[in-house]
Amino acid sequence: MEIQNKSKKYYSSAHLVYSCQYHVIFCPKYRRKILKDGIDTRMKELVLEIANDCDFKILDMEVMPDHVHLLIDCNPRYGILNCVKHIKQVTSHVLKKEFPIIKSKIPTLWTRSSFISSVGAVSLETVKQYIEDQKGK
Repeated sequence: MEIQNKSKKYYSSAHLVYSCQYHVIFCPKYRRKILKDGIDTRMKELVLEIANDCDFKILDMEVMPDHVHLLIDCNPRYGILNCVKHIKQVTSHVLKKEFPIIKSKIPTLWTRSSFISSVGAVSLETVKQYIEDQKGK
């Protein structure tokens, strides 16, 4: 169930009402600029499919050649680490299979690291604008 309070959405499940948004950034191994030439488009499609399958929301997304920005709203029972882990696992498997050039450039698609920040110190709109502005840099 979805509850809207002004611009913030709240979700509910059994015994829980929540609104948990996170700004997530992760990079390809060695920060190689390989997320381009169709890989970026396929990456976006896969992330949306994964979010739908695992019942979390992608509020905003930008795929740069050497890093990925996501704004994720997830159930705290599932947890943001599970969201990121699942995204990295599935996209690595599928993208390496569909784009063999990745295997020739790096041993694994993603670094083990991620940046994760809860959205609350700044408004959701500020983070969305920051992510959208990344393409122009």
